[in-house]
Amino acid sequence: MATTFTDNDFFGNGRLAAVTLLFAACLAVPGLAPAKNTGLIFISNEKSSTITVLDSSDKVIREFDTCARPRGMHFSHDRTQFFVGCADDSLIVVYDVETQKIVKRIRGVEEPETFDLHPNGRHLYVSNEEDAGATVFDVESGELLATYETGEEPEGVLFTSDGRLVFVASEAANLVHVIDTVQRKVIKDILVDTRPRRFALTPDEKELWVSAELAGIVNIISLDTLKLIGDIPFLPTGFRKEEVTPVDLLITKDGALAYVALGRANHVAVADAKTRKVLKYILTGKRPWGLALSHDEKKLYVANGLSDDITIIDTESLKVITSIAVGLVPYGILIDDH
Repeated sequence: MATTFTDNDFFGNGRLAAVTLLFAACLAVPGLAPAKNTGLIFISNEKSSTITVLDSSDKVIREFDTCARPRGMHFSHDRTQFFVGCADDSLIVVYDVETQKIVKRIRGVEEPETFDLHPNGRHLYVSNEEDAGATVFDVESGELLATYETGEEPEGVLFTSDGRLVFVASEAANLVHVIDTVQRKVIKDILVDTRPRRFALTPDEKELWVSAELAGIVNIISLDTLKLIGDIPFLPTGFRKEEVTPVDLLITKDGALAYVALGRANHVAVADAKTRKVLKYILTGKRPWGLALSHDEKKLYVANGLSDDITIIDTESLKVITSIAVGLVPYGILIDDH
């Protein structure tokens, strides 16, 4: 895979120290400390090009227009801002969490779908659906820093906690690309099942889970060998195999449970992450894709793309609490609760 890259270091230790001191000084000034733990919940609505905002009691408090076809979202490193990928405008909009005012726009990001932020808080790795590539942007300057070739229709992007590796899923090529951010190159292409979409890492980072949408399963990759070591099939009662289309997935912080949104099967699967056995299927709205857990992991939020709502699940009882109407074709969910 061909790669172009600028200096991965971005700025020297002297400048980093200066920035750190400046930030600390700002926090010391009354009224300048950034907002924390607002309890707000943000849902990107792909078709209506809006963002729905819920408060900490799960009530809709506003919905505002954003750029065209908002999809993936991610918090900044300090969680005072959040990024929204705008596929039809080829840019990423950065909002202030507390006020939802636009802070900046990162332009020239071709067809962004999903992305992940390097642990250093500066490098945003973005999947570019129409360009068969992953690009790297400096979130402060908006500068394009690198381009990596991928298979067709890249989507999921996920870092290891040390920032050494980043994974990119190619839907059309059925590949997981492994990028070494130190070597600045793709070090491996892992063949997986049909149409890989999203990722989750086990807390010990020994396993990478990959949803294979058209195969109706989750593939499991060993991070030691970067090879497939298992899979989990899904089949809720009353559905045909071809109707089971897993997309988003999450693993709890203790590594005990995994939640998988099953798309056209209109369920979320709950699996034992150790035994890899499905424990329960929970009925949701139509075509659940996006997932988010509250920080205490007591609530699971599910974005239902074809019923234009979100489902909230109590994770202790594994029962639905409520469903809430949002915008058209909800895609991603962010929760600012820590």
